[in-house]
Amino acid sequence: MHGTGRRLRRRALACAAAAAGLTLALAGCAQVDTTAPSTVRAEAAHGAPATFGSVDCRKAKCIALTFDAGPSENSARLLDILKEKKVPATFFLLGKRHIEKYPELVKRMAAEGHEVASHTWDHKILTKISDKEIREELNRPNEAIEKLTGHKPTLMRPPQGRTDSNVHEICKELGLAEVLWSVTAKDYTTNDSALITKRVLDQSSRDGIILLHDIYPGTVPAVPGVIDGLKQRGYVFVTVPQLLAPGKAEPGEVYRP
Repeated sequence: MHGTGRRLRRRALACAAAAAGLTLALAGCAQVDTTAPSTVRAEAAHGAPATFGSVDCRKAKCIALTFDAGPSENSARLLDILKEKKVPATFFLLGKRHIEKYPELVKRMAAEGHEVASHTWDHKILTKISDKEIREELNRPNEAIEKLTGHKPTLMRPPQGRTDSNVHEICKELGLAEVLWSVTAKDYTTNDSALITKRVLDQSSRDGIILLHDIYPGTVPAVPGVIDGLKQRGYVFVTVPQLLAPGKAEPGEVYRP
């Protein structure tokens, strides 16, 4: 069963999620049904194996590290850190001035086992533009990512977390699920790496989805402290698909812890 029958029976404010976006203009937010990772796992077939590697988030204390709006000049160093720490991440990439500018980093992200997803082409607010523009914002990065990696993204993150039923329907048509977040360092407001680390550690809990931006200078230096601090608390880092396994993201649905 899927659709509304698979959604967690609760209402989550998209505008609350949008507070971690690239800007702070939050007027006009609507309520959006979201589904928690634990719900996806619980609705999977009983006894099904966790299909993404050896981590089973039904048993492990999992958390997902995600980065928006790259690649950037900081992303190579971030990938070095993730490789050294043996931590997978999910990258929601922008097309214009990012995928276009750093294609080799996109290839590297995929080659090193990270999930490569979309944050639209030009960070337009999807609830404010026409259906034709929404499709363009979603199709262009998917095509660029598929050309570079051989895999078409199945996940996207709407800019500022702003979404509505119309966006859901177009995402469903295009084979995309939307992923929001539960932890934000608001790293667009500060270059203080210690503060970014503290904000993430203070908000994190099991099944959390952490939102960071590798485009800002204070963020990548904060990542080692985030990883070490959460590992010390018993967390296991996974990609968003691993967090949902043995279930999987359904096109047109919205996921948030």
